[in-house]
Amino acid sequence: MPTAQPTLGVDRLSGTTVRHPSDAGSNGSRSFASGTTLMDGHSSGGNISNGIRSEDDDKPEQLEVLAKRLEVQKQIKEGAESMLQLALTDPNFKEHLRDKVQSELERAQNEIETITAQIRLISARPARPRQHSVEERDDFHTALNHAITCIRTLASLGRASGSQSPSPSTSTTKPSPSTELEIDAARVDAMNRLVGILQRNLRVRYAVNISEVVHVALLGLSDRCSKQCRACAYRLIRHALVDSDSIARLQEQPLDWYLVKSLARDNKHAVEKEQAVKLIRAIVEIGTMRRSPSTRAGSGSVPLSDGVMRAFIAIAEQPEDPLRLACLETLAEILLIDIDLMSRTGGIRLLLHVLAEGPLEVAPILASVFLHVVDIPRTRKYLHPGTDFEIALSGVTDAYGKGPEHDERMRACAKIIVMLLRTWSGLMYFSMGNMLAIRTIIDTLRIPSLDSREIIIDMFFDLLNIKPPEWHQTFIDGRRLTKPESLKLTDQYISLLILVFTKAGLLDALTSMFEESTTGSSLSRKATLLMAEVLQLANRLLPLSQAAKIQSIPRVFDLASDYGRGEHRIIGSLALSALDSFNRNSARLHPTANLKNNRPRANSGEDAVRRGQRQVEQVKLKMGMQMDDRTFQAALLETQVMLTKDHTKWSFETLEDLVEGPLRNPKRMEEAIKVSRFIRKLMSFFHPFSHRFSDIPRTKGNHRWVRLGCTLLNTLLESPDGRRFLESEDEFLKQIVKCFAQLDPFNSNGTLESDPIFSKARVQDTLTYGYLEMLGTLSAHEKGVELMEKFKIFTAFYHLSDTRSRDDLIKGIIQHLDYSIDGHSRIVLSKALTSSYVHIRMFATTHLGGLLGESAKANAWTLRLLLTQLYDPAMEVCELAVQYLQETCESMEILRLVVEMQPTLDHLGEIGHPLLMKFMSTPVGFRYLFDAGYIDREIDMWFHERNSYYVVQIEVYLAKAFNAPTVEESAATGPSDISVPRHFYGEMTKTELGCQVLHEKGHFAEFADFIRQHGLESEDTELIIKLKSILWAVGNIGATEGGLPFLEEEEIIPSILEIAEKSPVLTVRGTCFFVLGLLSATPQGAEILDDYQWESTLSPTGFPTGLCVPIDLEKFIFVPSWDTPTTSLPGGQLIPPTSQNENEVMTAIHNLANTVIANQASRTLARLKTKLECKEVFSSPAMFYRALHTISTHRYRLPVRRYILDLFDVELDYDLAKQLSRHAESLQAPPTDDRSTTTCSSRVVSVLGIPGRTRRGSDSDEEDLEEVAEVPVPVEPVMNLRPLSRIVGFE
Repeated sequence: MPTAQPTLGVDRLSGTTVRHPSDAGSNGSRSFASGTTLMDGHSSGGNISNGIRSEDDDKPEQLEVLAKRLEVQKQIKEGAESMLQLALTDPNFKEHLRDKVQSELERAQNEIETITAQIRLISARPARPRQHSVEERDDFHTALNHAITCIRTLASLGRASGSQSPSPSTSTTKPSPSTELEIDAARVDAMNRLVGILQRNLRVRYAVNISEVVHVALLGLSDRCSKQCRACAYRLIRHALVDSDSIARLQEQPLDWYLVKSLARDNKHAVEKEQAVKLIRAIVEIGTMRRSPSTRAGSGSVPLSDGVMRAFIAIAEQPEDPLRLACLETLAEILLIDIDLMSRTGGIRLLLHVLAEGPLEVAPILASVFLHVVDIPRTRKYLHPGTDFEIALSGVTDAYGKGPEHDERMRACAKIIVMLLRTWSGLMYFSMGNMLAIRTIIDTLRIPSLDSREIIIDMFFDLLNIKPPEWHQTFIDGRRLTKPESLKLTDQYISLLILVFTKAGLLDALTSMFEESTTGSSLSRKATLLMAEVLQLANRLLPLSQAAKIQSIPRVFDLASDYGRGEHRIIGSLALSALDSFNRNSARLHPTANLKNNRPRANSGEDAVRRGQRQVEQVKLKMGMQMDDRTFQAALLETQVMLTKDHTKWSFETLEDLVEGPLRNPKRMEEAIKVSRFIRKLMSFFHPFSHRFSDIPRTKGNHRWVRLGCTLLNTLLESPDGRRFLESEDEFLKQIVKCFAQLDPFNSNGTLESDPIFSKARVQDTLTYGYLEMLGTLSAHEKGVELMEKFKIFTAFYHLSDTRSRDDLIKGIIQHLDYSIDGHSRIVLSKALTSSYVHIRMFATTHLGGLLGESAKANAWTLRLLLTQLYDPAMEVCELAVQYLQETCESMEILRLVVEMQPTLDHLGEIGHPLLMKFMSTPVGFRYLFDAGYIDREIDMWFHERNSYYVVQIEVYLAKAFNAPTVEESAATGPSDISVPRHFYGEMTKTELGCQVLHEKGHFAEFADFIRQHGLESEDTELIIKLKSILWAVGNIGATEGGLPFLEEEEIIPSILEIAEKSPVLTVRGTCFFVLGLLSATPQGAEILDDYQWESTLSPTGFPTGLCVPIDLEKFIFVPSWDTPTTSLPGGQLIPPTSQNENEVMTAIHNLANTVIANQASRTLARLKTKLECKEVFSSPAMFYRALHTISTHRYRLPVRRYILDLFDVELDYDLAKQLSRHAESLQAPPTDDRSTTTCSSRVVSVLGIPGRTRRGSDSDEEDLEEVAEVPVPVEPVMNLRPLSRIVGFE
């Protein structure tokens, strides 16, 4: 009997697959962060109770195995019957093969009968009653009864553990366990069974009393229990939580102290700590309450006490703890939900340090979280401007004096800086204080001894979206070879980055790098290239007046004109020379051949070279056709074709010249065919069955023979004698047909061979693939198509397209056929487009899209075929067809032709919307869609829903565009296709009828009213998202000449400018910046914005490019300062200890938080621990509560917390937890007058600092250790922490 396999489930904490012992009753283990830990200890075995698996457990598996075997035998039977059917129609079918197939058929029939009988036997077997199958039933009432039984069992075990006397169990007739080990094992078994019930029956979770479940689970959290038992107890509580009400019931129980102690344990108790962390995550996930459904991040409430949070934070602070990463990610989530709690317990300080110091893998996550925090004023106020978030830059700004080992951290920090400065929140936050943070980054370039400055230069290349080339020895070899691109939406942001960086002194810092050496270095050349790229970007993206200020580079010219110091003049002259060389050669180094739809310049150097090459070829061709008889005969002999069949001895160059030259003369062709038989011998080389050409290995050098064969066929088709030779005298086409027949088992003329010419191996490894190129050459000529029709080559193509096993040949045929002639070639392509195999349809659609892209004019037949693909049953084919149609419809002529065909795109759903919106941009398309009812339906959807969805689309687009892969990554993954999503209102206003419909609907007036009313909103999330969506809608409407009058009529542009400069939400201001760029796309819009001090970028012809920047940069990026709120010490204060020993112990515990005197404090505690009179202090529940209260209200590292808890000789159980709850009330000090506490002062060195002083929870406790002068104390402090002058060095 096979043993049961443990069930697999997805763990809530990390999404990884873990073993659930409650499901299968075996020892569960999983890998978490680092190392493998036991989850809940339990006896191994298949079944929950006894590890024995009955026959009924195997019954479904046996039936499944037999069903699979039956399916295999049925397929064998069908295959044998098909082969026998073929044998009846094919006379060439061998007799011995028929006998073998017949025997296989009989064997398969016998197997089918045997398997069918076994299935009937197993299905008819009566089910045996199982002793422990009740938990697996789906019946709700049964499951609920057994859950209640498990709860009663756990309660009785708790009583048995407390009394240590046997008592009858409520759930079993067996005697109750009497020893601690037996009680522990029974408790683990009961909790695992209860968890299994809760997992399989979700209704039971809602039906059981959560208070009872938590109560019996707390009995298993005692220090007397094993770590496996405590882990099972945490797991039980986690599975019992279902909603916020269950969390409220949980908070009524004294669970916090158990969590605090469990989280402080060492890694030997990893199984317990892991389950405690999972429980905390479940509480965060289930119990989080939003103060309002529409409030922003950080405004919720997480139901965790300060003590649990500080214990959780202590784990995240410990670098070696395997649960650290999970805790850090959880804290990041809590920061977005309840920033008050994080600030109060020191979580913000921790996450900021992790952001600066690592681990590196969580730094991008934390950077995104803090960007979200600084976006709105409610959460932004918790950060100190100029000190807190700026710690993320420390990896770069503090690099001076660090060795090469710091480079890795510096590169990681540079990536974080790029990420931060590519967002509106990051750019505007770091521009505060006169751009101090950005200036600090730039100033690191001025440090001559910093060898890692190349990392910083690379960072600026990434920030400005400059793809650096492969660096060479000289500057001219290192120039970028990428083609210039048209202006995009991202260029609007890059133009602002250039303004910010140049104003922060980037060009001056680069100039200072030139001054370091007169001879130059690779670093200075790289700096020169960065300066050249910045100047070129400024020239392309910025308005002329602002670009001119940057282009002046006054400091470089000052160096070049400094006749007093020769080295300055040399440095300046070299820099200017390099910049001038970059500008002069940029056009030559940017290949214009890559520019789509751009005609090469007539006076370009490349064009002159190409013209010269064509002239030489024409002269050679003319001279070859005029060759005399003697020279011609000599050339034929020189090729060696007449003398030997070994192609390696042939003169390929002479042969190529003959085929391309003299043989194109009909007289020479006739002579080569009839007199010298040269053509006959040459063509025999290409015959498939001669195994000469078809056996040549497929290498790059041997491809020239394929090219020669194609040229030869071209030459033969040009003359009547050549066509006649191919048709009646040569065996080439006949053998090609026979080769295809070898692959067609239904062709009676074909012969089945073990190694056909067009086998996969031969096509892949030899020049056999060249025959497909040769047939493609024939299909480009009308006479060639006639020959292919006569020899039924197209018929072979049709048969081949029905076979799945040779999709490589099908793809090769589709790829090489020429479709310029209407006929069978297009039918073959159409057949492939409608193939029954999706991968063939995908390939054919891709090839058809390529044909459309290469076509100089619109072809109706290609468009019809592509439109047919829109109705393909596979959605990926439809999506591919839509993508190619979008690219093709950039041409207005093709767009008009597609609209006239009136395709139906409603069935495509979201995929077809971009194409339909492209149709809307033409009057014909808009009228067609309006008559079809699409416009009325879609405009209402955009007004109510799709506007908000567009915000998500455009922000995802910007994120992808700014985080595009590097050159190496893009080479590996292929080019990324990122296109700006189209906006319905923007496309609508491109036509006169669209503007009329928009005016009748009255949507724009409502947009304008909303902007005026909620433009400066900073709290309500829904209103902010709606504001962004309306701003994008208004911007796209104003980007067209027909839509701009709507903005002028409502006078909404001043309101948008006000939001851009005064909105407290930084991302809203960024949205306005993009919207103003859209408004500047028309001459009228650029003129209006110019009146408001926003200058637009113009093309060389004076037309706006759709980019605009503010003339007063500081006014736009200004963020008002704020006061960081201070929080008093959480948790209140306790009444003072009653004895001197207690006072000394508590003072030493407080001093453990100070790393300066922690050793002295630990020695004091060790000494006090050995004193007999202090024995009661360390066994007192009240003192234990004071210690717990101290570590729950102040920052202690994990080892110190563990040390403090281990000092006390108390056993944490349910009774002690209740006592701690009572002490929390009885030891609480009454509220005191603030004036009395503010006048208190003491020189006691303690983490409490000066009594009455307000402090921020995220500040380091070590900062509070300020020694102050003694002053009269009018009022006795609540707790006297004076250490009786026993600390050396603090007299």
